[in-house]
Amino acid sequence: MRIIIVDDDPFVCISLKTILQAEPGIEVCASGSSGEEAVRLYEEIQPDILLMDIQMGCCSGLDAGAEILEKHPDARILFLTTFSDDEYIIRALRIGAKGYLIKQDIETIAPALRSVMSGQSVFGSEIVTKIPKMMGKPQRTDLGKYGILDREMDVIELVAKGLNNKEIAQSLYLSEGTVRNYLSAILDKLSLRDRTQLAVFYYKNMDN
Repeated sequence: MRIIIVDDDPFVCISLKTILQAEPGIEVCASGSSGEEAVRLYEEIQPDILLMDIQMGCCSGLDAGAEILEKHPDARILFLTTFSDDEYIIRALRIGAKGYLIKQDIETIAPALRSVMSGQSVFGSEIVTKIPKMMGKPQRTDLGKYGILDREMDVIELVAKGLNNKEIAQSLYLSEGTVRNYLSAILDKLSLRDRTQLAVFYYKNMDN
């Protein structure tokens, strides 16, 4: 997979490049130090994944991510930051980021990149535990009007808990292919783009 790293700390960029280049199947194509560079590099290189810091001067990673995703809805953006601020997490979810990891969890970065490449969304354990509280406890939405089946609801709940397709398949005694089919049908019925938006939908409307 082809990766771009953007962080305003040169030491972080060098360290991440060294770590990731040692991983099989990962190529760091370029690095940058600002949101503006992130947008430019993404347009020039069209990487498989953009690994990006959030706080970077006048154009934050979130601003750059929003601009990139507006032009390229399928872009895979994984935020890596020292901040687990609720506002940052919510905005990252809403713009369609594929993940949000804390820099201190350095050993999780390469596995997270592989998960994102395979179509998963990844959020560190510290982030996952914060999402329900951030989203509040609204009145439950009746999913019957969307045609959501009981088994599909089981899949939705496990996606919201951060499980990947293999883990969902094991939990529900299904094949991974069946889980993918369920997930595709769910996203279509709810008019959502990916499992990240599905998790946000769940915590906004169902977790009561």
